[in-house]
Amino acid sequence: MARKIGIDLGTANVLVYVKGRGIVLSEPSVVALSTKTYRVRAVGADALAMVGREPESIEVVRPMRNGVIADYDITEAMLRYFINKTRGPLRFSKPEVMICIPAGVTTVEMRAVRTAAEAAGAGRAYLIREPLAAAIGANIPIAQPSGNLIIDIGGGTTEVAVISLNDIVVSTSVRVGGNKFDEAIAAYIKRKYNVLIGERTAESIKIEIGSALPLSRPLTMQVRGRDQVAGLPRTIEINSNEITEALQEPLEAVVNATRVVLAETPPELSSDIIDKGMIMTGGGSMLRRINELLTEVTGVPCYVADQPANCVAIGTGLALEYRDILHDSLSGDDLN
Repeated sequence: MARKIGIDLGTANVLVYVKGRGIVLSEPSVVALSTKTYRVRAVGADALAMVGREPESIEVVRPMRNGVIADYDITEAMLRYFINKTRGPLRFSKPEVMICIPAGVTTVEMRAVRTAAEAAGAGRAYLIREPLAAAIGANIPIAQPSGNLIIDIGGGTTEVAVISLNDIVVSTSVRVGGNKFDEAIAAYIKRKYNVLIGERTAESIKIEIGSALPLSRPLTMQVRGRDQVAGLPRTIEINSNEITEALQEPLEAVVNATRVVLAETPPELSSDIIDKGMIMTGGGSMLRRINELLTEVTGVPCYVADQPANCVAIGTGLALEYRDILHDSLSGDDLN
């Protein structure tokens, strides 16, 4: 029998779910190429380790941008690497693959993802919209005639959707996610301290001391970078309240997206959401106090799902197991 594989093809990370085994792979969606031959030198964690340290002979790229394919050939190579890594030595049959996509992608972008998956070794490839996969992975009872609001903050996009009867009723997608958080932190430190830091340092700051709302006891962290004026290495100390200030703009985009969806939600489903609250998934939802921020500005309780970073991958894999039930909500054969 062909193996069933669910892939969360994210801007920042790729997670792979295999039926019966759960999540078997979680690696950065990064590829290192030779600038002379354009051959793939490394994929995933090995490629990420080269970011900011690569010589002229190596180029490190992220083939996914804002949740969609930015470089088709490199995405195909990356998918082939991850599919082969999860298939193991027995490769007599091609796996069935389910891949999640942002809710706001075009038909052309959807077809590109499906074609890349099939070219990378998938026997059949199906697509599921990210908020639906996140809701399934968060164990939300989406089959019932009841409103469920999901906020999924990934690396490149934030998806906000109301789901009922196994499908999306209202949704919006904004190209703001964890990567924009990192960029905002780096820009703030450059502006305030004249110190340049890399994307990996900015991500570390976000994880270590980042918060959506000020903390009563601010966290502090030593940060090393390059002084923009002197051009020499420099160490500064920053605190979590500064990072809260740095994140105001991208957080406002997440808040506005949530407000838009709440404003467009039918009254009956709004009543359900007020009763049950909003559920957050995705790596970005692990930012300290972000659910409290959304509760504060919307007046609707907001909760973070268990294992938020894994919800989309789990939901993508489960959707493939229950493809017959979710048939009308998926994309695949209709893209031919």
